[in-house]
Amino acid sequence: MRWCRSCVLPDSRPNLVIGPDGICNACHSHGTKRHIDWDQRAGQLRDVAAWAKAASGGYDCLIPVSGGKDSTWQTIRCLELGLRPLAVTWKTPARTAIGQRNLDNLISLGVDHIDYRIDPKVEARFMVKAFERFGSTAVPMHMALFNIPLTIAARFRIPLVVWGENSAFEYGSANDAHTGFRLDAEWLRTYGVTHGTTAADWVDDELSAKDLAAYFGPTEAELSASGVRAIFLGYYLPWDPEETRRVAALHGFEADTGRARTGYYDFADIDDDFISIHHWMKWYKFGFTRLFDNLSLEIRNGRMTREQAVEIIGRTGDQTPRDDIASFCAFAGIPSERFYGAAETFRNTKVWSRRPDGLWHIPDFLIKDWHWS
Repeated sequence: MRWCRSCVLPDSRPNLVIGPDGICNACHSHGTKRHIDWDQRAGQLRDVAAWAKAASGGYDCLIPVSGGKDSTWQTIRCLELGLRPLAVTWKTPARTAIGQRNLDNLISLGVDHIDYRIDPKVEARFMVKAFERFGSTAVPMHMALFNIPLTIAARFRIPLVVWGENSAFEYGSANDAHTGFRLDAEWLRTYGVTHGTTAADWVDDELSAKDLAAYFGPTEAELSASGVRAIFLGYYLPWDPEETRRVAALHGFEADTGRARTGYYDFADIDDDFISIHHWMKWYKFGFTRLFDNLSLEIRNGRMTREQAVEIIGRTGDQTPRDDIASFCAFAGIPSERFYGAAETFRNTKVWSRRPDGLWHIPDFLIKDWHWS
């Protein structure tokens, strides 16, 4: 593993490339933000909003929301543009109490809302299959997050779907930093966290196409025919987790004070008990965790040094979400031994090695005195 000398991410992260200068493409991409004419981009966003208002016969835009600080920020910005939104949520089977409160607060800002729940038995079978095939319980989640809003937009003839951050840009992409700002089928295949699969790839004797109906999105032709355009708000406005939190908090968003579920922030990933499992599997597959992602953003935004980030990682130590894993196993109806056994099959031996005492460790790990267990 090679570690970026600017942030704390390794080259084992998918789509992240460390250049000859020792700096990763995500840091280079972030550096381009200072050269962006944000006033011009804001003007482009106003033009998009004007187009959506003229093209709509009802709702001007659809906002995929969870109730988190990003979706609250998206909703606020769309309302400020004078858009009439429909907010749509894929309802996680593990929604938290604070997640529900924040979603209720978001709706109270002045939007119509659909809470879309999938049959939990179907969801449980799909999640177990995805975990055992790809080491990710979140394949169904991302399929639902992306496809349900697009399907509703196409059916309701809502001209604009407004996403928040472009994760391909913020966390590293092998492509040029200024591409991929429109969410389309190619973006979904590459960055949609579905391992390049669609719902059709999961149809079998246990899960029929009808069972998986919610996970099938509209085709490119259907989207084109309906006139739906999907954009990332982070292309037009500077995206920064601390700024979105600040704006959301001014409008009633509640953080989980003092408790970071998956990484560094106490205001992120707090609406779902199962998202921590998705982030935790990075440890097995790539040798880093969500904490490294969050701290790298803090470094890029000038709020801490690399040395401070390394110190935080060492002090935080293991973040295995044991309670959330136990909850998932109960929901899915599988023993914990099956879960941990499946997780072990995804341990990446290009990253991990066994010591003479039998413990797995990562050679040349970022933290020299890490406690391996």
